[in-house]
Amino acid sequence: MLFNDKTPIIAIATAPGRGGIGVIRLSFEADLADPILAALFPQRSIEPRRVQLLPFLDENNALLDHAVVLYFSAPASYTGESVLEIQAHGGPVLLKLILRAALTKLAFCGLRIAEPGEFTKRAFLNGRMDLTQAEAVSGLIDAASEAAAHAAARSLSGDFSREVHAAGDLLDEARALSEASLDFPEEDLEDLKEKQIFTRAREAQIKLEGLLANARRGVVLADGITVALVGAPNVGKSSLLNALAGDEVAIVTEIAGTTRDRIEHWTAFDGIPLCIVDTAGMRETNDIVEQKGIERTLKAISEADIVLHLVDASGRIPDDEALLTRVREYARPGTPLLIVANKIDSISLERRNEYCDDASIVPISAKTHEGLEALKARVLEYVDMTGGTEGVFLARERHLECLRMASAHLSKALEMSTSPFCMMEIFAEELRLAGRALGDKSGIEKMPNIVLVGYAKDAEARALMKYCKAFIFPSTYEGFGIPPMEALCMGARIVLGDIPVLHEIYGASALYINCNKPEVNLDELLDNSDALKEKAAAKAVLGKYSWEKTAGELVKLFDRYAG
Repeated sequence: MLFNDKTPIIAIATAPGRGGIGVIRLSFEADLADPILAALFPQRSIEPRRVQLLPFLDENNALLDHAVVLYFSAPASYTGESVLEIQAHGGPVLLKLILRAALTKLAFCGLRIAEPGEFTKRAFLNGRMDLTQAEAVSGLIDAASEAAAHAAARSLSGDFSREVHAAGDLLDEARALSEASLDFPEEDLEDLKEKQIFTRAREAQIKLEGLLANARRGVVLADGITVALVGAPNVGKSSLLNALAGDEVAIVTEIAGTTRDRIEHWTAFDGIPLCIVDTAGMRETNDIVEQKGIERTLKAISEADIVLHLVDASGRIPDDEALLTRVREYARPGTPLLIVANKIDSISLERRNEYCDDASIVPISAKTHEGLEALKARVLEYVDMTGGTEGVFLARERHLECLRMASAHLSKALEMSTSPFCMMEIFAEELRLAGRALGDKSGIEKMPNIVLVGYAKDAEARALMKYCKAFIFPSTYEGFGIPPMEALCMGARIVLGDIPVLHEIYGASALYINCNKPEVNLDELLDNSDALKEKAAAKAVLGKYSWEKTAGELVKLFDRYAG
Protein backbone atom coordinates (compact mmCIF):
# COMPACT_ATOMS: atom_id res chain seq x y z
CA MET A 1 0.00 0.00 0.00
CA LEU A 2 1.12 3.52 -0.74
CA PHE A 3 0.79 6.27 1.82
CA ASN A 4 1.76 9.87 1.08
CA ASP A 5 0.77 12.95 3.02
CA LYS A 6 3.48 15.56 3.27
CA THR A 7 1.43 18.41 4.77
CA PRO A 8 3.00 19.94 7.92
CA ILE A 9 1.59 18.57 11.17
CA ILE A 10 1.48 19.80 14.76
CA ALA A 11 0.36 18.31 18.07
CA ILE A 12 0.73 18.61 21.82
CA ALA A 13 3.23 15.83 22.53
CA THR A 14 2.82 15.65 26.31
CA ALA A 15 0.01 13.89 28.15
CA PRO A 16 -3.22 15.80 28.92
CA GLY A 17 -3.35 17.68 32.23
CA ARG A 18 -1.19 20.15 34.12
CA GLY A 19 2.56 19.78 34.30
CA GLY A 20 5.75 21.72 34.74
CA ILE A 21 6.58 21.42 31.04
CA GLY A 22 4.41 20.91 27.99
CA VAL A 23 5.82 20.08 24.54
CA ILE A 24 4.34 21.05 21.19
CA ARG A 25 5.91 19.30 18.21
CA LEU A 26 5.82 20.16 14.50
CA SER A 27 7.02 18.08 11.55
CA PHE A 28 7.37 19.47 8.04
CA GLU A 29 9.24 19.11 4.76
CA ALA A 30 12.76 20.58 4.65
CA ASP A 31 11.86 23.22 2.03
CA LEU A 32 9.27 24.69 4.43
CA ALA A 33 11.75 25.14 7.29
CA ASP A 34 12.70 28.76 6.59
CA PRO A 35 9.16 30.19 6.15
CA ILE A 36 7.81 28.22 9.14
CA LEU A 37 10.60 29.28 11.51
CA ALA A 38 10.35 32.90 10.29
CA ALA A 39 6.56 32.94 10.87
CA LEU A 40 6.78 31.53 14.41
CA PHE A 41 9.91 33.38 15.55
CA PRO A 42 10.32 36.51 13.39
CA GLN A 43 13.72 38.15 13.33
CA ARG A 44 15.22 35.21 15.18
CA SER A 45 17.95 32.89 13.92
CA ILE A 46 17.04 29.29 14.72
CA GLU A 47 20.01 26.95 14.58
CA PRO A 48 19.64 23.15 14.35
CA ARG A 49 20.27 21.17 17.55
CA ARG A 50 20.83 24.29 19.63
CA VAL A 51 18.68 24.96 22.69
CA GLN A 52 17.26 28.49 22.64
CA LEU A 53 14.93 30.38 25.01
CA LEU A 54 12.64 32.49 22.86
CA PRO A 55 9.44 34.46 23.34
CA PHE A 56 6.38 32.92 21.70
CA LEU A 57 3.78 35.44 20.49
CA ASP A 58 0.15 34.76 19.65
CA GLU A 59 -1.54 35.66 16.37
CA ASN A 60 -1.95 39.26 17.65
CA ASN A 61 1.74 39.48 18.67
CA ALA A 62 0.92 39.31 22.38
CA LEU A 63 3.40 37.36 24.52
CA LEU A 64 2.14 33.92 25.51
CA ASP A 65 5.27 32.44 27.11
CA HIS A 66 9.04 32.21 26.96
CA ALA A 67 9.67 28.75 25.55
CA VAL A 68 12.65 26.47 25.06
CA VAL A 69 12.93 25.84 21.32
CA LEU A 70 14.68 22.88 19.67
CA TYR A 71 14.99 22.52 15.90
CA PHE A 72 16.12 19.34 14.10
CA SER A 73 16.77 19.68 10.38
CA ALA A 74 15.80 16.86 8.01
CA PRO A 75 16.67 14.01 7.83
CA ALA A 76 18.35 13.94 11.27
CA SER A 77 15.13 13.94 13.29
CA TYR A 78 12.57 11.58 14.75
CA THR A 79 10.29 11.71 11.69
CA GLY A 80 12.98 12.11 9.05
CA GLU A 81 11.45 15.51 8.21
CA SER A 82 12.39 18.81 9.83
CA VAL A 83 11.07 18.82 13.40
CA LEU A 84 10.48 21.76 15.73
CA GLU A 85 9.79 21.31 19.45
CA ILE A 86 8.40 24.14 21.57
CA GLN A 87 8.77 23.43 25.29
CA ALA A 88 6.57 25.79 27.26
CA HIS A 89 5.01 25.74 30.73
CA GLY A 90 2.60 22.82 30.97
CA GLY A 91 -0.74 24.50 31.54
CA PRO A 92 -3.47 22.99 29.30
CA VAL A 93 -4.90 26.40 28.40
CA LEU A 94 -1.47 27.83 27.54
CA LEU A 95 -0.59 24.87 25.33
CA LYS A 96 -3.90 25.19 23.46
CA LEU A 97 -3.22 28.91 22.93
CA ILE A 98 0.23 28.15 21.49
CA LEU A 99 -1.28 25.44 19.29
CA ARG A 100 -3.98 27.81 18.01
CA ALA A 101 -1.46 30.57 17.34
CA ALA A 102 0.80 28.21 15.38
CA LEU A 103 -2.14 26.96 13.28
CA THR A 104 -3.14 30.55 12.49
CA LYS A 105 0.39 31.76 11.65
CA LEU A 106 1.15 28.73 9.49
CA ALA A 107 -2.17 28.46 7.67
CA PHE A 108 -0.31 29.46 4.49
CA CYS A 109 1.48 26.09 4.35
CA GLY A 110 -1.53 23.93 5.27
CA LEU A 111 -0.46 23.10 8.84
CA ARG A 112 -2.91 20.69 10.50
CA ILE A 113 -3.24 18.81 13.78
CA ALA A 114 -1.57 15.40 13.59
CA GLU A 115 -3.57 12.20 13.79
CA PRO A 116 -2.77 9.87 16.73
CA GLY A 117 0.56 8.18 16.06
CA GLU A 118 1.24 10.21 12.91
CA PHE A 119 4.73 11.37 13.95
CA THR A 120 5.77 7.74 14.33
CA LYS A 121 4.00 6.88 11.08
CA ARG A 122 6.12 9.46 9.26
CA ALA A 123 9.25 8.13 10.95
CA PHE A 124 8.38 4.72 9.53
CA LEU A 125 7.53 6.00 6.04
CA ASN A 126 10.75 8.00 5.92
CA GLY A 127 12.89 5.01 6.87
CA ARG A 128 13.79 6.17 10.38
CA MET A 129 12.42 2.91 11.80
CA ASP A 130 10.83 -0.27 10.50
CA LEU A 131 7.26 -1.39 11.16
CA THR A 132 8.20 -3.51 14.18
CA GLN A 133 10.01 -0.57 15.79
CA ALA A 134 7.07 1.72 15.07
CA GLU A 135 4.71 -0.71 16.81
CA ALA A 136 7.13 -0.87 19.74
CA VAL A 137 6.64 2.86 20.37
CA SER A 138 3.02 2.33 21.41
CA GLY A 139 4.09 -0.76 23.33
CA LEU A 140 6.58 1.31 25.31
CA ILE A 141 3.92 3.91 26.08
CA ASP A 142 1.29 1.34 27.04
CA ALA A 143 3.61 -0.99 28.98
CA ALA A 144 1.78 -2.32 32.03
CA SER A 145 4.88 -3.72 33.74
CA GLU A 146 8.64 -3.27 33.92
CA ALA A 147 9.12 -6.43 31.88
CA ALA A 148 6.82 -5.12 29.13
CA ALA A 149 8.70 -1.79 29.08
CA HIS A 150 12.08 -3.55 28.73
CA ALA A 151 10.70 -5.79 25.98
CA ALA A 152 9.30 -2.80 24.09
CA ALA A 153 12.64 -1.00 24.42
CA ARG A 154 14.44 -4.00 22.93
CA SER A 155 12.05 -4.03 19.96
CA LEU A 156 12.38 -0.26 19.52
CA SER A 157 16.16 -0.55 19.43
CA GLY A 158 15.80 -3.01 16.54
CA ASP A 159 16.69 -6.29 18.32
CA PHE A 160 13.60 -8.09 16.97
CA SER A 161 14.14 -6.82 13.44
CA ARG A 162 17.79 -7.85 13.46
CA GLU A 163 16.89 -11.38 14.58
CA VAL A 164 14.27 -11.67 11.84
CA HIS A 165 16.73 -10.37 9.23
CA ALA A 166 19.35 -12.86 10.44
CA ALA A 167 16.87 -15.73 9.95
CA GLY A 168 15.97 -14.30 6.54
CA ASP A 169 19.62 -14.12 5.52
CA LEU A 170 20.09 -17.81 6.37
CA LEU A 171 17.02 -18.65 4.29
CA ASP A 172 18.35 -16.56 1.40
CA GLU A 173 21.69 -18.35 1.53
CA ALA A 174 20.05 -21.79 1.51
CA ARG A 175 17.75 -20.76 -1.31
CA ALA A 176 20.57 -19.27 -3.40
CA LEU A 177 22.62 -22.45 -3.02
CA SER A 178 19.63 -24.68 -3.87
CA GLU A 179 18.87 -22.64 -6.99
CA ALA A 180 22.53 -22.83 -7.97
CA SER A 181 22.28 -26.61 -7.88
CA LEU A 182 19.24 -26.38 -10.17
CA ASP A 183 20.81 -23.91 -12.59
CA PHE A 184 24.01 -25.92 -12.95
CA PRO A 185 22.91 -29.57 -12.96
CA GLU A 186 26.00 -30.63 -14.89
CA GLU A 187 28.18 -29.69 -11.94
CA ASP A 188 28.76 -32.10 -9.08
CA LEU A 189 27.09 -30.27 -6.21
CA GLU A 190 26.17 -33.16 -3.94
CA ASP A 191 28.66 -32.00 -1.36
CA LEU A 192 27.26 -28.49 -1.61
CA LYS A 193 23.78 -29.80 -0.94
CA GLU A 194 24.69 -31.83 2.09
CA LYS A 195 27.13 -29.53 3.79
CA GLN A 196 25.77 -26.09 2.98
CA ILE A 197 22.20 -26.01 1.69
CA PHE A 198 20.61 -28.18 4.32
CA THR A 199 22.91 -26.87 7.06
CA ARG A 200 21.82 -23.29 6.37
CA ALA A 201 18.18 -24.36 6.33
CA ARG A 202 18.53 -26.13 9.70
CA GLU A 203 20.28 -23.07 11.17
CA ALA A 204 17.40 -20.94 9.95
CA GLN A 205 14.94 -23.36 11.58
CA ILE A 206 16.72 -23.09 14.95
CA LYS A 207 16.70 -19.30 14.63
CA LEU A 208 12.98 -19.29 13.79
CA GLU A 209 12.09 -21.57 16.69
CA GLY A 210 13.85 -19.21 19.08
CA LEU A 211 12.12 -16.22 17.49
CA LEU A 212 8.72 -17.90 17.80
CA ALA A 213 9.25 -18.69 21.48
CA ASN A 214 10.31 -15.11 22.21
CA ALA A 215 7.50 -13.69 20.07
CA ARG A 216 4.89 -15.72 21.98
CA ARG A 217 6.25 -14.34 25.23
CA GLY A 218 6.28 -10.88 23.68
CA VAL A 219 2.60 -11.13 22.77
CA VAL A 220 1.83 -12.08 26.37
CA LEU A 221 3.78 -9.06 27.62
CA ALA A 222 2.06 -6.76 25.13
CA ASP A 223 -1.51 -7.94 25.54
CA GLY A 224 -1.42 -9.62 28.94
CA ILE A 225 -3.45 -12.75 29.70
CA THR A 226 -6.98 -13.09 30.98
CA VAL A 227 -7.57 -15.46 33.89
CA ALA A 228 -11.18 -16.33 34.71
CA LEU A 229 -12.09 -17.46 38.24
CA VAL A 230 -15.12 -19.78 38.02
CA GLY A 231 -16.91 -22.23 40.25
CA ALA A 232 -19.96 -22.74 42.44
CA PRO A 233 -21.11 -19.95 44.79
CA ASN A 234 -19.04 -19.46 47.95
CA VAL A 235 -16.00 -21.49 46.89
CA GLY A 236 -13.84 -18.40 47.44
CA LYS A 237 -13.50 -16.79 44.01
CA SER A 238 -13.79 -13.22 45.31
CA SER A 239 -11.46 -14.01 48.20
CA LEU A 240 -8.88 -15.35 45.75
CA LEU A 241 -9.20 -12.22 43.60
CA ASN A 242 -8.56 -10.05 46.65
CA ALA A 243 -5.59 -12.20 47.66
CA LEU A 244 -4.02 -12.02 44.19
CA ALA A 245 -4.73 -8.30 43.88
CA GLY A 246 -3.43 -7.49 47.36
CA ASP A 247 -6.50 -5.33 47.96
CA GLU A 248 -10.21 -5.55 48.75
CA VAL A 249 -11.33 -5.46 45.14
CA ALA A 250 -14.43 -7.64 45.49
CA ILE A 251 -17.06 -7.88 48.25
CA VAL A 252 -16.81 -11.10 50.25
CA THR A 253 -19.70 -12.42 52.37
CA GLU A 254 -21.04 -15.77 53.56
CA ILE A 255 -24.16 -15.23 51.45
CA ALA A 256 -24.15 -17.36 48.31
CA GLY A 257 -24.56 -15.38 45.12
CA THR A 258 -23.03 -12.14 46.47
CA THR A 259 -21.08 -11.64 43.21
CA ARG A 260 -23.71 -10.98 40.52
CA ASP A 261 -21.47 -9.47 37.83
CA ARG A 262 -17.95 -9.98 36.53
CA ILE A 263 -15.23 -7.98 38.26
CA GLU A 264 -11.94 -7.37 36.47
CA HIS A 265 -8.63 -6.41 38.01
CA TRP A 266 -5.23 -6.00 36.35
CA THR A 267 -2.18 -7.22 38.24
CA ALA A 268 1.19 -8.81 37.40
CA PHE A 269 2.86 -12.13 38.17
CA ASP A 270 6.65 -11.74 37.97
CA GLY A 271 6.19 -8.80 35.61
CA ILE A 272 3.63 -10.57 33.40
CA PRO A 273 0.39 -8.51 33.13
CA LEU A 274 -2.78 -10.42 33.97
CA CYS A 275 -6.44 -9.47 33.94
CA ILE A 276 -8.12 -11.54 36.67
CA VAL A 277 -11.88 -11.88 36.20
CA ASP A 278 -14.06 -12.74 39.19
CA THR A 279 -17.37 -14.22 38.07
CA ALA A 280 -20.77 -15.04 39.47
CA GLY A 281 -21.10 -18.47 41.06
CA MET A 282 -22.52 -21.08 38.71
CA ARG A 283 -25.63 -22.92 39.90
CA GLU A 284 -29.25 -23.53 39.01
CA THR A 285 -31.29 -20.49 40.09
CA ASN A 286 -34.61 -18.76 39.43
CA ASP A 287 -33.20 -15.34 40.33
CA ILE A 288 -33.27 -13.30 37.09
CA VAL A 289 -30.36 -11.06 38.17
CA GLU A 290 -28.23 -14.04 39.18
CA GLN A 291 -29.06 -15.74 35.85
CA LYS A 292 -27.74 -12.69 34.01
CA GLY A 293 -24.57 -12.91 36.10
CA ILE A 294 -24.13 -16.59 35.17
CA GLU A 295 -24.54 -15.72 31.48
CA ARG A 296 -21.68 -13.25 31.87
CA THR A 297 -19.66 -15.94 33.62
CA LEU A 298 -20.05 -18.21 30.60
CA LYS A 299 -18.96 -15.34 28.35
CA ALA A 300 -15.89 -14.76 30.55
CA ILE A 301 -15.00 -18.45 30.24
CA SER A 302 -15.20 -18.25 26.44
CA GLU A 303 -12.89 -15.19 26.39
CA ALA A 304 -10.31 -16.36 28.95
CA ASP A 305 -6.76 -17.44 28.18
CA ILE A 306 -6.70 -19.56 31.36
CA VAL A 307 -9.62 -20.80 33.46
CA LEU A 308 -9.17 -21.44 37.20
CA HIS A 309 -11.99 -23.70 38.36
CA LEU A 310 -12.30 -23.33 42.14
CA VAL A 311 -13.67 -26.08 44.35
CA ASP A 312 -14.19 -26.15 48.13
CA ALA A 313 -11.49 -28.40 49.61
CA SER A 314 -13.44 -28.69 52.87
CA GLY A 315 -16.24 -30.47 51.04
CA ARG A 316 -18.96 -28.22 52.43
CA ILE A 317 -19.87 -27.26 48.85
CA PRO A 318 -19.92 -30.39 46.68
CA ASP A 319 -17.82 -30.41 43.54
CA ASP A 320 -20.39 -30.78 40.78
CA GLU A 321 -18.90 -32.73 37.86
CA ALA A 322 -21.66 -31.36 35.65
CA LEU A 323 -20.39 -27.87 36.43
CA LEU A 324 -16.88 -28.77 35.32
CA THR A 325 -18.28 -30.22 32.10
CA ARG A 326 -20.10 -26.98 31.43
CA VAL A 327 -16.92 -24.97 31.96
CA ARG A 328 -15.09 -27.16 29.44
CA GLU A 329 -17.98 -26.74 27.01
CA TYR A 330 -17.71 -22.94 27.00
CA ALA A 331 -13.91 -22.62 27.11
CA ARG A 332 -12.12 -22.13 23.80
CA PRO A 333 -10.37 -25.22 22.40
CA GLY A 334 -6.91 -25.54 23.93
CA THR A 335 -7.62 -23.16 26.82
CA PRO A 336 -5.81 -24.41 29.95
CA LEU A 337 -8.21 -25.43 32.75
CA LEU A 338 -6.70 -25.65 36.22
CA ILE A 339 -8.52 -27.11 39.23
CA VAL A 340 -7.88 -25.02 42.36
CA ALA A 341 -8.87 -26.50 45.73
CA ASN A 342 -9.51 -23.57 48.08
CA LYS A 343 -9.93 -23.47 51.89
CA ILE A 344 -7.21 -26.03 52.68
CA ASP A 345 -6.72 -24.17 55.97
CA SER A 346 -9.97 -25.70 57.20
CA ILE A 347 -9.17 -29.37 56.51
CA SER A 348 -7.04 -31.99 58.22
CA LEU A 349 -3.35 -32.44 57.47
CA GLU A 350 -4.08 -35.88 55.99
CA ARG A 351 -6.60 -34.49 53.47
CA ARG A 352 -4.29 -31.61 52.69
CA ASN A 353 -1.51 -34.03 51.79
CA GLU A 354 -3.92 -35.87 49.48
CA TYR A 355 -4.50 -32.66 47.55
CA CYS A 356 -0.76 -31.92 47.45
CA ASP A 357 -0.08 -35.36 45.99
CA ASP A 358 -2.52 -34.77 43.11
CA ALA A 359 -0.61 -32.97 40.31
CA SER A 360 -3.87 -32.01 38.55
CA ILE A 361 -4.99 -29.88 41.51
CA VAL A 362 -3.43 -26.80 43.10
CA PRO A 363 -4.35 -26.59 46.83
CA ILE A 364 -4.57 -23.06 48.24
CA SER A 365 -6.04 -20.97 50.99
CA ALA A 366 -7.23 -17.57 49.79
CA LYS A 367 -7.67 -16.64 53.46
CA THR A 368 -4.10 -17.44 54.65
CA HIS A 369 -2.44 -17.04 51.20
CA GLU A 370 -1.02 -20.55 51.45
CA GLY A 371 -0.25 -22.01 48.01
CA LEU A 372 -0.64 -18.70 46.14
CA GLU A 373 2.96 -18.71 44.89
CA ALA A 374 2.53 -22.25 43.58
CA LEU A 375 -0.66 -21.13 41.81
CA LYS A 376 1.13 -18.19 40.20
CA ALA A 377 3.92 -20.51 39.04
CA ARG A 378 1.38 -22.88 37.42
CA VAL A 379 -0.28 -19.98 35.60
CA LEU A 380 3.08 -18.74 34.26
CA GLU A 381 3.93 -22.29 33.26
CA TYR A 382 0.79 -22.46 31.10
CA VAL A 383 1.80 -19.32 29.16
CA ASP A 384 5.44 -20.44 28.87
CA MET A 385 6.75 -17.57 31.01
CA THR A 386 8.51 -19.54 33.72
CA GLY A 387 11.88 -18.71 32.23
CA GLY A 388 11.47 -15.01 32.91
CA THR A 389 11.45 -12.16 30.42
CA GLU A 390 15.17 -11.63 29.84
CA GLY A 391 15.80 -11.15 26.11
CA VAL A 392 12.09 -11.11 25.23
CA PHE A 393 11.00 -8.46 22.74
CA LEU A 394 7.56 -7.00 22.30
CA ALA A 395 5.56 -8.73 19.57
CA ARG A 396 2.08 -8.68 18.06
CA GLU A 397 -0.18 -11.40 16.75
CA ARG A 398 0.80 -10.31 13.23
CA HIS A 399 4.44 -11.12 13.96
CA LEU A 400 3.47 -14.52 15.33
CA GLU A 401 1.46 -15.33 12.22
CA CYS A 402 4.36 -14.41 9.91
CA LEU A 403 6.81 -16.48 11.95
CA ARG A 404 4.42 -19.46 12.06
CA MET A 405 4.00 -19.36 8.27
CA ALA A 406 7.76 -19.11 7.72
CA SER A 407 8.40 -21.96 10.15
CA ALA A 408 5.73 -24.16 8.51
CA HIS A 409 7.25 -23.74 5.03
CA LEU A 410 10.76 -24.33 6.34
CA SER A 411 9.64 -27.47 8.19
CA LYS A 412 8.19 -28.83 4.93
CA ALA A 413 11.47 -28.14 3.16
CA LEU A 414 13.54 -29.85 5.84
CA GLU A 415 11.15 -32.80 6.00
CA MET A 416 11.67 -33.20 2.27
CA SER A 417 15.45 -32.96 2.63
CA THR A 418 15.52 -36.20 4.62
CA SER A 419 13.71 -38.09 1.88
CA PRO A 420 15.72 -40.06 -0.68
CA PHE A 421 13.31 -38.64 -3.28
CA CYS A 422 14.00 -34.99 -2.40
CA MET A 423 13.06 -32.69 -5.29
CA MET A 424 15.28 -29.65 -5.12
CA GLU A 425 12.73 -27.55 -7.08
CA ILE A 426 10.07 -28.02 -4.39
CA PHE A 427 12.67 -27.60 -1.63
CA ALA A 428 13.75 -24.24 -3.11
CA GLU A 429 10.10 -23.16 -3.50
CA GLU A 430 9.35 -23.88 0.18
CA LEU A 431 12.41 -21.81 1.12
CA ARG A 432 11.11 -18.99 -1.08
CA LEU A 433 7.71 -19.10 0.61
CA ALA A 434 9.37 -19.13 4.04
CA GLY A 435 11.41 -16.06 3.11
CA ARG A 436 8.32 -14.35 1.73
CA ALA A 437 6.49 -14.91 5.03
CA LEU A 438 9.32 -13.16 6.88
CA GLY A 439 9.37 -10.27 4.42
CA ASP A 440 10.00 -10.09 0.71
CA LYS A 441 13.44 -8.74 -0.11
CA SER A 442 12.66 -8.04 -3.76
CA GLY A 443 13.31 -4.36 -3.37
CA ILE A 444 9.72 -3.14 -3.49
CA GLU A 445 9.78 -2.42 0.25
CA LYS A 446 12.49 0.15 -0.38
CA MET A 447 10.28 2.21 -2.67
CA PRO A 448 9.21 5.56 -1.12
CA ASN A 449 6.08 5.37 1.06
CA ILE A 450 5.53 1.66 0.44
CA VAL A 451 4.21 -0.26 3.45
CA LEU A 452 4.42 -4.07 3.44
CA VAL A 453 1.92 -4.78 6.19
CA GLY A 454 2.29 -8.57 6.26
CA TYR A 455 -0.52 -10.54 7.88
CA ALA A 456 -3.50 -8.35 8.81
CA LYS A 457 -6.86 -9.25 10.33
CA ASP A 458 -9.95 -8.52 8.23
CA ALA A 459 -10.81 -5.32 10.11
CA GLU A 460 -7.22 -4.08 9.86
CA ALA A 461 -7.09 -4.85 6.14
CA ARG A 462 -10.32 -2.94 5.53
CA ALA A 463 -9.03 0.09 7.44
CA LEU A 464 -5.73 0.05 5.56
CA MET A 465 -7.53 -0.18 2.21
CA LYS A 466 -9.86 2.65 3.15
CA TYR A 467 -7.18 5.14 4.18
CA CYS A 468 -4.26 4.32 1.90
CA LYS A 469 -3.35 6.48 -1.06
CA ALA A 470 -3.24 3.36 -3.22
CA PHE A 471 -3.46 -0.42 -2.92
CA ILE A 472 -0.64 -2.14 -4.80
CA PHE A 473 -1.03 -5.65 -6.19
CA PRO A 474 2.30 -6.43 -7.91
CA SER A 475 1.30 -9.88 -9.12
CA THR A 476 2.96 -11.53 -12.13
CA TYR A 477 0.51 -14.43 -12.34
CA GLU A 478 -3.17 -14.55 -11.40
CA GLY A 479 -6.26 -16.57 -12.10
CA PHE A 480 -8.48 -13.67 -11.02
CA GLY A 481 -7.07 -11.46 -8.24
CA ILE A 482 -9.64 -10.85 -5.48
CA PRO A 483 -7.65 -8.45 -3.17
CA PRO A 484 -7.87 -5.53 -5.67
CA MET A 485 -11.65 -6.07 -5.80
CA GLU A 486 -11.76 -5.75 -2.00
CA ALA A 487 -9.68 -2.59 -2.20
CA LEU A 488 -12.05 -1.10 -4.81
CA CYS A 489 -14.97 -1.87 -2.48
CA MET A 490 -13.25 0.21 0.23
CA GLY A 491 -12.75 3.12 -2.18
CA ALA A 492 -9.00 2.69 -2.69
CA ARG A 493 -7.18 3.40 -5.93
CA ILE A 494 -5.45 0.27 -7.20
CA VAL A 495 -2.09 -0.28 -8.90
CA LEU A 496 -1.76 -3.74 -10.47
CA GLY A 497 0.82 -5.90 -12.18
CA ASP A 498 0.73 -5.40 -15.93
CA ILE A 499 -0.63 -8.83 -16.92
CA PRO A 500 -3.53 -9.71 -19.29
CA VAL A 501 -5.94 -11.22 -16.75
CA LEU A 502 -5.86 -8.13 -14.50
CA HIS A 503 -6.40 -5.86 -17.52
CA GLU A 504 -9.39 -7.99 -18.52
CA ILE A 505 -11.03 -7.80 -15.09
CA TYR A 506 -10.17 -4.31 -13.88
CA GLY A 507 -9.73 -2.37 -17.13
CA ALA A 508 -9.62 1.41 -16.66
CA SER A 509 -10.34 1.17 -12.92
CA ALA A 510 -6.67 0.45 -12.24
CA LEU A 511 -3.19 1.68 -13.04
CA TYR A 512 -0.58 -0.83 -14.17
CA ILE A 513 3.14 -1.28 -13.50
CA ASN A 514 5.91 -3.57 -14.64
CA CYS A 515 6.58 -5.64 -11.52
CA ASN A 516 10.13 -6.29 -12.64
CA LYS A 517 10.94 -2.59 -12.38
CA PRO A 518 10.37 -1.53 -8.75
CA GLU A 519 12.08 1.82 -9.42
CA VAL A 520 8.79 3.15 -10.87
CA ASN A 521 7.69 6.43 -9.23
CA LEU A 522 4.25 5.58 -7.89
CA ASP A 523 3.56 9.12 -6.68
CA GLU A 524 4.03 10.46 -10.21
CA LEU A 525 1.97 7.63 -11.66
CA LEU A 526 -0.97 8.46 -9.39
CA ASP A 527 -0.66 12.23 -9.66
CA ASN A 528 -0.55 12.16 -13.46
CA SER A 529 -3.57 9.89 -13.89
CA ASP A 530 -7.31 10.61 -13.98
CA ALA A 531 -8.68 9.56 -10.59
CA LEU A 532 -12.28 10.43 -11.57
CA LYS A 533 -12.07 8.21 -14.64
CA GLU A 534 -10.74 5.35 -12.48
CA LYS A 535 -13.58 5.86 -9.99
CA ALA A 536 -16.23 5.69 -12.73
CA ALA A 537 -14.65 2.53 -14.14
CA ALA A 538 -14.45 1.02 -10.63
CA LYS A 539 -18.20 1.48 -10.23
CA ALA A 540 -18.79 -0.55 -13.39
CA VAL A 541 -16.37 -3.30 -12.25
CA LEU A 542 -17.99 -3.57 -8.81
CA GLY A 543 -21.42 -3.74 -10.44
CA LYS A 544 -20.28 -6.56 -12.69
CA TYR A 545 -18.70 -8.64 -9.91
CA SER A 546 -21.07 -7.92 -7.02
CA TRP A 547 -22.03 -10.61 -4.50
CA GLU A 548 -25.66 -10.18 -5.57
CA LYS A 549 -24.85 -10.95 -9.19
CA THR A 550 -22.61 -13.87 -8.24
CA ALA A 551 -25.33 -15.33 -6.02
CA GLY A 552 -27.87 -14.89 -8.81
CA GLU A 553 -25.67 -16.73 -11.32
CA LEU A 554 -25.10 -19.52 -8.78
CA VAL A 555 -28.86 -19.90 -8.25
CA LYS A 556 -29.32 -20.18 -12.02
CA LEU A 557 -26.77 -22.99 -12.13
CA PHE A 558 -28.52 -24.80 -9.27
CA ASP A 559 -31.86 -24.43 -11.04
CA ARG A 560 -30.42 -25.70 -14.32
CA TYR A 561 -28.68 -28.78 -12.97
CA ALA A 562 -30.94 -29.62 -10.05
CA GLY A 563 -34.20 -29.09 -11.93
